[in-house]
Amino acid sequence: MKHIDQNKLNQKMKTRLVVNKFYKGLFFLATMFGIAVLAILIYRILSQGIGYLSLDFLMNFPSRRPEDSGISAALVGSLMLMVVVIPVSVLLGVGTAIYLEQYAAKNRFTNFIQTNIQNLAGVPSIVFGLLGLTIFVRYMSLGDSLLAGGLTMSLLILPIIVVASQEAIRSVPNSLSEASFGMGATKWQTIRRIVLPAAIPGIITGSILALSRAIGETAPLIIIGAATFAPFYPQSLLDQFTAMPIQIFGWVAKPQAEFQYVAAAGIIVLLIILLLMNSIAVFIRNKFQKRY
Repeated sequence: MKHIDQNKLNQKMKTRLVVNKFYKGLFFLATMFGIAVLAILIYRILSQGIGYLSLDFLMNFPSRRPEDSGISAALVGSLMLMVVVIPVSVLLGVGTAIYLEQYAAKNRFTNFIQTNIQNLAGVPSIVFGLLGLTIFVRYMSLGDSLLAGGLTMSLLILPIIVVASQEAIRSVPNSLSEASFGMGATKWQTIRRIVLPAAIPGIITGSILALSRAIGETAPLIIIGAATFAPFYPQSLLDQFTAMPIQIFGWVAKPQAEFQYVAAAGIIVLLIILLLMNSIAVFIRNKFQKRY
């Protein structure tokens, strides 16, 4: 056995401990920097917008006078947008994930599709806006309607829901499916009664987080022509509409300084809705997640 030089060993250990402390301190500083920036941002938004946040602000339509401006039309527009986005994106996304994980053959073509879906999840949102402008607004002649906006936002979050649903389905142990097949169940019976119930917490969590992105996105709606000033509620899916990010963008672009404070109040409302959606996702994950 080779003789161990205790002095060299101690020196190496000291070097490793110093390197470990260096990276620990570096990561701590990076975390604190992110928290500090977030804290400054929240403080600035709250200090500017909390004075304009009232029941009248939630009930009023936008106005040319900042003291009379409200977010009512944008709030209703965002909620109606979700009425289109939720069924289209969730049904298509979960259906695609089930096909790719349970039915599609494992070959190069399937791998090519999955790779492209994963790449689409990282494409900038403005690209989906241009796609929606070409397909829904011009080719399908839907104009700058609520339906065109909802379909465009569905395209935006569809890859995210597919990827999240695939991961949730993969997390279900194969032994459960094999036991179901052993009992004589068909493929669809196994998916419906075994795989989907076990994967549904992950699917719902991923879907809600994707919907949170959709409700906060601005670029695709600007591209398809959503209104920045809409003192009315959309009466149907083919009516013009506005949404909270668009309304906030319109207020920020105005030259009067008071509208900056109105925009900050709108950001607070949007943040509250996003926090509620994320809290629901975390609750569902913690409530129904099972360990196998």
